[in-house]
Amino acid sequence: MGKVTGFLEIDRQDRKYAPASDRIRHYKEFMIPLSEETTRDQASRCMNCGIPYCHNGCPVNNQIPDWNDLVYRGEWEEASRNLHSTNNFPEFTGRVCPAPCEASCTLNIEDTPVTIKTIECAIVDRAWKNGWLKPEIAPAKTGKSIAVVGAGPAGLAAAQQLARAGHDVHVYEKHAKAGGLLRYGIPDFKMEKTLIDRRIAQMEAEGVTFHYNQHIGRTIPAAELVARHDAVLLTGGAEAPRDLPVEGRNLDGVHFAMEFLPQQNRRVSDESIGQVEPILAGGKHVVVIGGGDTGSDCIGTSVRQGALSVTQLEIMPQPPVKENKLLTWPNWPLKLRTSSSHEEGANRDFAVATARLTGEGGVVKELHCHRLDQKMQKVEGSEFVLKADLVLLAMGFVHPVLEGMISELGLETDPRKNVAANTLSYKTSVEKVFAAGDMRRGQSLVVWAIREGRQAARSIDEYLMGATTLPR
Repeated sequence: MGKVTGFLEIDRQDRKYAPASDRIRHYKEFMIPLSEETTRDQASRCMNCGIPYCHNGCPVNNQIPDWNDLVYRGEWEEASRNLHSTNNFPEFTGRVCPAPCEASCTLNIEDTPVTIKTIECAIVDRAWKNGWLKPEIAPAKTGKSIAVVGAGPAGLAAAQQLARAGHDVHVYEKHAKAGGLLRYGIPDFKMEKTLIDRRIAQMEAEGVTFHYNQHIGRTIPAAELVARHDAVLLTGGAEAPRDLPVEGRNLDGVHFAMEFLPQQNRRVSDESIGQVEPILAGGKHVVVIGGGDTGSDCIGTSVRQGALSVTQLEIMPQPPVKENKLLTWPNWPLKLRTSSSHEEGANRDFAVATARLTGEGGVVKELHCHRLDQKMQKVEGSEFVLKADLVLLAMGFVHPVLEGMISELGLETDPRKNVAANTLSYKTSVEKVFAAGDMRRGQSLVVWAIREGRQAARSIDEYLMGATTLPR
């Protein structure tokens, strides 16, 4: 433990945003990092609890008190080694993870948790800047070949772990670049894509081979892939979106969020959007249906594209501004969260259901809604209408796409139609085929994807070699 009285003497201080009036003019990151001195002060606030509840909140088992103490003492390189021992990509989680570790921090009992996420990001950014993150090339090869299907965080974490164990790893990605939702879902203003490119270069130097524009089950038969490799890991994500089955759903101007967001990410990266209709919010009244992070990303992107207005609708009641700590801590609390995109100009409305959409000439113009009571029943006489030139459906994902690879391989699925595999072996119902990440657990967080990718890598290594030194 660094400064025994740090949490008593030093107030919580976190990163700040650039002013909204400035940041909505571009797609670059706008988080202002803390100075080294302030970051070390914040790290000194960690109490090194006898039971570190931050571990309860962190899926990748980060040794948070340890690297907090190292940062406080100025031992940044050792802090980086410690951090990377449990997390392959802390520059991703340090930007886009909702930080359940901070919700579990003992100091969060009084709403002043240690700025764990900010410290994590500072460690890895300093490590890259100082050239500490060299490729870790395996000293010997095993002769085993492994295919990883999907280059999102779960697939990338597994591929890096397996390559460092000496396996010949091939990552098959249906898009033109790696990253999954990190690249094609999360906007650049939350995480710039050069961060992904830097990691891919490291992984290629470690021996990982990437095969882009390869859609397994379409461009390559899934059975052929299984026959070609000693093991196959499926990390394709949960890509089947939840739809809105109401009258007018098929009008032009109604799109899934993941039709809208990837287009803008491709524009920012000078990548072609392909042979699809451009979806743009400029000069339009935008309605986002869904109150989660994806909906928030749609808001920020719409504002930057020049929307006339943005309204976000959530079917659930408005959560409390502050949680009851005695009931929730150290678990993740349900409370009202306001993102940077909300601050940029969005109207939020809760307990609202969409009854139908109407339009003119086949193009959406209005959203017809009503309010819901606490039992999720319609409140009589509560109907209202919203202008809507663009409707974005951000209501989450229900399961992986079953057509193609999953159906071709005849994989068993669980009751939610995710690929069935447990969290010990990650084995599917088909011999030498494994599954991890959102494809196995359903839609979740990047930090859970990294955890599952690492654990699946350990299981595959043990399956192929009889024993493993990779961590769980």
